[in-house]
Formats: sequence, C-alpha cells, structure tokens
Amino acid sequence: MKIVVCVKQVPDTKGGVKFKPDGTLDRAAMKSIMNPDDKAGLEAALRIKDEIGAEVTVITMGLPKAEDVLREALAMGADKGVLVTDRVLAGADTWATSQTIAAAIRNLEYDLIITGRQAIDGDTAQVGPQISEHLNIPVISYAEEIKVDGDSVIVKRQFDDRYHMLKAKMPCLITALSELNKPRYMTPGGILDAFNAEITVWSRDDLKTLDDSNMGLKGSPTQIAKASDKVAKGEGEKFVPDSANDAAQFIISKLAEKHVI
Repeated sequence: MKIVVCVKQVPDTKGGVKFKPDGTLDRAAMKSIMNPDDKAGLEAALRIKDEIGAEVTVITMGLPKAEDVLREALAMGADKGVLVTDRVLAGADTWATSQTIAAAIRNLEYDLIITGRQAIDGDTAQVGPQISEHLNIPVISYAEEIKVDGDSVIVKRQFDDRYHMLKAKMPCLITALSELNKPRYMTPGGILDAFNAEITVWSRDDLKTLDDSNMGLKGSPTQIAKASDKVAKGEGEKFVPDSANDAAQFIISKLAEKHVI
C-alpha cells in the first residue's frame, strides 16, 4: 500500500505574525512548525503502516526551508520526502496551491492521500478537497477515525453534534482533524536517519501537468486585500446583579439592544 501525506510548514502563531507590504505572510521572518492537522494525518498514515504495512511519502510545497518538516516526518517514521519549491510558485492561493500539489502527486504512485483539514495560517479547509477534484478521486473530510478495509477505507467523519460512518474505495483522499490522534515523537535513531536522508526536490519543470495559468500569484484568482494581526478586544462591561432576576433582565436588555431578540 502506498500513502501520500500532504503537509505544510506554517508560522508558529504563538510568537506573533509578520506581514509583507503586499499583505502576504512574511514566512521567512517567522518561526515555523508542521501544521497540526497535517501532523495528525501523518500519524494516521504511520499507524496504518504499523498495522498492515505501507510506504509513506510526505510531500510539501514551500520555501527551501520547508525541508525541515519533511525531515521531521522522516524522523517520525515516514519513508520518503518530496519538496516542491520554485520562485514561480510563490504567492499561490488555495486554487494554485492545490493545482501544484496535484501535479506533483501525479508523479507518484498512491492508494491513499491524507491531508490536514486546514492550515492554521489560512483556515480555508479548501486545499485537500480541491486536490481530490483535480485528481478525480473521492474525498472524505473531517476524519476522526480511519480504518483500512481491503481496498477501501472506513472513516468516522465529524458532523455537527454527531458523526458519519463513510466507506470509500481507494484511491481516495482524506482530510484529517488534529483531534484524530496524538502524533508520536521523533526517535533518536529516526532523527539521525532523517538527517542523512535524501529529500527529493522538484521545481516547476518537474510538474508536467501543471499549466502556467494555474500557478503562483498570477495564477491565483483570489488576492489578499488586507491582513493584520489579531486585534485585542477591549474590556467588557461589568454588571453586578442583586438577584438572578436582575441578571436575567440585564442580559435580555443587552440582547434587545443588539437586535438579537
């Protein structure tokens, strides 16, 4: 069985974010980590490998320093790492990103593709399903549990206050929630092996099915108009009621003032 896991190197937002003049994130100036949902997807692939045997290839698109998350994945137990990097791919929105990653995956053999639900630097949850559309394969999103059953996968899918149990034949794509599992730590031996491992690097020239009109900033139909760091909220209004009835009346008056009721 061959599994491809898509991961993304994202800014560690705990340390604050920095922007370029054009409104895009200044990724080179920020500390980076593996996207949490993607790491859960990687762990799911590694558990399948442990249980029934599989070859796990991890792929990422980004700056050359994105190689770091691939080596982290290798240290966790992945078999191969592929970095897609080229200046002409910079500034891509979800459409251009998914087109590029899909073109890269066409160079690989796969039965199952796993991505994270969404990245913490964009929160769109679009890239995974878009990749499945470009590759013309089924997609199951918001996975809470994943089980391989012969040539199919059975997925427990989060849905509001309940869940769906879905089954799809492979090849297919699954988007994973960070709640799917607790990712394993890198092992000392894994770190040593990952340090010495060869990472496959592909440029635009290696993506034969990628059209020039669908890549990078120029191939992105959506553009960022404005971006800013999270704005701190001001201090709220305090009210100390004399009774439960006073508290209820105060809440009702505020809801009416905001035209909620």
